[in-house]
Amino acid sequence: MSNDKALLIIADSERDSNMYYATGFPAPDPFVYIKKDSERIMITSDLELDRAKSESKVNKVFSFSKYERIARKRGKRFACLIEIVATALKEMGIKTLQVPANFSVEYADFLRKDGFKLVVKRGLFFDSREIKSKEEIGHIVTTLRNTEKAIEKAIDYIRKSKVKDGFLYSTRNSQITSESIRQMINVELMKSGCVAKHTIVSCGEQSCVPHNTGSGPLMTNESIIFDVFPKDEKTGYYADISRTIVKGKASSSLNKMYKAVASAQELVFRSARNGASGDVIHRNVMKHLTSLGFKTGKSKGKMQGFFHGTGHGVGLDVHEPPRISKAKCTLKTGHIVTVEPGLYYPGVGGVRLEDMILITDNGCTNLTKSPKILEV
Repeated sequence: MSNDKALLIIADSERDSNMYYATGFPAPDPFVYIKKDSERIMITSDLELDRAKSESKVNKVFSFSKYERIARKRGKRFACLIEIVATALKEMGIKTLQVPANFSVEYADFLRKDGFKLVVKRGLFFDSREIKSKEEIGHIVTTLRNTEKAIEKAIDYIRKSKVKDGFLYSTRNSQITSESIRQMINVELMKSGCVAKHTIVSCGEQSCVPHNTGSGPLMTNESIIFDVFPKDEKTGYYADISRTIVKGKASSSLNKMYKAVASAQELVFRSARNGASGDVIHRNVMKHLTSLGFKTGKSKGKMQGFFHGTGHGVGLDVHEPPRISKAKCTLKTGHIVTVEPGLYYPGVGGVRLEDMILITDNGCTNLTKSPKILEV
């Protein structure tokens, strides 16, 4: 192999999406990925060697023990992981490496001291991750459909609930809480092979804080925000969806907020396409909501109005480029992004609607099918 720049990742693929994208190999312990020209190489433990050879999408798989033996011949009594990596790189004739932004400082220091040159790649390590293939789109849609089913089950449960003294109760007279609904959603997702963390079921004043996961009893005539973003355990791909409902009668203020947020979504659906500027779309959403009378800013020390991004990419990470936000970005055919405007006013409540769209040459396709109904 020549001395041109090679790619290097040292990580486990369960937590590091770049490693999973590169290898297609799920493993809980760190292993090594090296790409030189068109050759993709994995170095893994003897425990995972046979599985890696049969399940990964790389060209070659080597064991740690192979390079550990070489390191010992060179005088290393015990070779740690990064010493094994350095040995392998030298055997392959590699001197210059491109590494991801989250590459270990300890590993980087060792390699530099050992004579290697490291170049850090900011942002997505693999630019191709932004543009989703047909297979990836299928994986994301599958996760999305399972997420919709779980949310619809929870909403239907609330729809059929009884009201007593302003609180919601099941048909068996147990009080319905954020925690019980979150458990229902997460368990339903588990049945379909998905894992959800930090699922949001927030009610009333809690719904005014976008990332408040919610706690305590659910109330009638108050906004209830669902935000669910699970990962499919088999494929590794996420989905992301938000809905807002009211059990009972929504106030006129909540009704106006809901209609405004829904119209802001429609604005994005009309303007999102290949070549569109995400930051321009975001500014237009801000202007649109302001024009409808919904101002954004601090009031009594708390932010209110619309004070988060309009959307973000979804794939092997639940939040990944591109962003539809203040930051400049250009949407491209094959991007999958969320569209999630929201309004939050203490004393009134919060409203957020979130769908996932696929950017096309001439517009976008809404991948989300879940209905949007405020009062249930």
